[in-house]
Amino acid sequence: FVYIFLGLYYATGRGADVRLAQYLFAGLYLLNLLLVFRIYCRTSKVPPYVFFFMCCASYRIHSIFVLRLFNDPVAMAILFLAINLFLEERWSWGCFFFSLAVSVKMNILLFAPGLLFLLLHQFGLLGCIPKLCICALLQVILGLPFLLVNPVGYLTRSFDLGRQFQFKWTVNWRFLPEEVFQHRAFHATLLLAHLAGLGLFALHRWHRPKESMLALLKDPAERKPPSPPLTVNNILWQGGSEAIVFVLFSSNFLGVCCSRSLHYQFYVWYFHTLPYLLWCTPTAKLAHMPKVLLLGVIELCWNTYPSTVCSSLSLHICHGLVLLQLWYGTAPPPAPHTPLSGRRLAAISKKAQ
Repeated sequence: FVYIFLGLYYATGRGADVRLAQYLFAGLYLLNLLLVFRIYCRTSKVPPYVFFFMCCASYRIHSIFVLRLFNDPVAMAILFLAINLFLEERWSWGCFFFSLAVSVKMNILLFAPGLLFLLLHQFGLLGCIPKLCICALLQVILGLPFLLVNPVGYLTRSFDLGRQFQFKWTVNWRFLPEEVFQHRAFHATLLLAHLAGLGLFALHRWHRPKESMLALLKDPAERKPPSPPLTVNNILWQGGSEAIVFVLFSSNFLGVCCSRSLHYQFYVWYFHTLPYLLWCTPTAKLAHMPKVLLLGVIELCWNTYPSTVCSSLSLHICHGLVLLQLWYGTAPPPAPHTPLSGRRLAAISKKAQ
C-alpha cells in the first residue's frame, strides 16, 4: 500500500494533480472490469445483460474508484489478477499476486480459507507448503524496511485484527445499539459464526460427498480413488474453473456476511462477485427477475447515506437470501432410495441384448 500510493504521490506532483490521479484510477477500473469479465467468461454462468448492471448501475462503485481513490480497488484488482492465474493453473504466480493484494488491504484474507482448501486439493499438504511460503516470503520482503526499524509496531498496525470500527460509518449493523456494536462478545460471536459457515461450506459444498477431509492432506496421486478434476457437485460443476471461482467467491462472501462492520468503500470487496454468486445455481426463466431485484436492493442499501435501520436490515436479509440459494442450490444430488433388485437388473440386461 505504502509503495503504490507513494508512486501515485510522486506521479501526481506530490498529490497536487488530483485529475491525473482520477484518470489513473479510471484506468484501474477498466483493468479491473477486464479481469472480472475474463473470470466470468471462463465460468459461463451469468447472462450477458447482467454485465450492464456491473458496469453502469453502481454509483457507489464508481465513487470508490474514481472520486475517493481508496486502496480497496487496488487490492481487488490485484486479487482478480491472481484468480485469473489460478484459472490458468499458474498457482505459484497466483499465490504471489494474492499475497501482493493482501499487502495492500487485509480484507483479501477473507479469500484465504478458500485458497487454502484449493491448494490442499490440488497439491496435498506437502505440495502446498511451497505455495504458502511464496505468500509469506513476499510479506516479509515488502515489510522488511519497517520490520528492521519497528517490528512490533508494523505487525500490530498492519494486521490489526482487534481494530475498533466507528459506529457512525457502519453500513450493516446500524439497527444495533452502539454499545452492542462495540462489545467484544458481539465480535466473538461473529467470528464463531464465520468459522462455522466456513466449516459447513468446506465439508458439504466445497468438498466432494463421501470423501474424508483428511484425504486433502495426502498427495493427489496417492488418494484412493484418485481425485478427479475439482467439482462442487456432479450436476452443476463439471470443470475445475467453476469450482475454483465458487470456492473463492463463497469464502469471501461468508466473511463479508460476518464482518464486524462494513464501511462504504468495502462494497468493492464483493460487488463484482455478486452476479456469479446469484447465477451459479440453476435458474429458471422466471427466477431471473428476483435475482436482478436482489442486486438492486443491495445497491440501494449501499447508496443510503447515512445508513438507517431499514437499510442495514435489508442488507442482511439480502445477504441471507444469497446464502440460502448458495446452500440449497449447490446441494449434492440425493442418492437413490431403492436400489434395483437382481431380477430387475437381469430383465433390463436381457432387454438391452
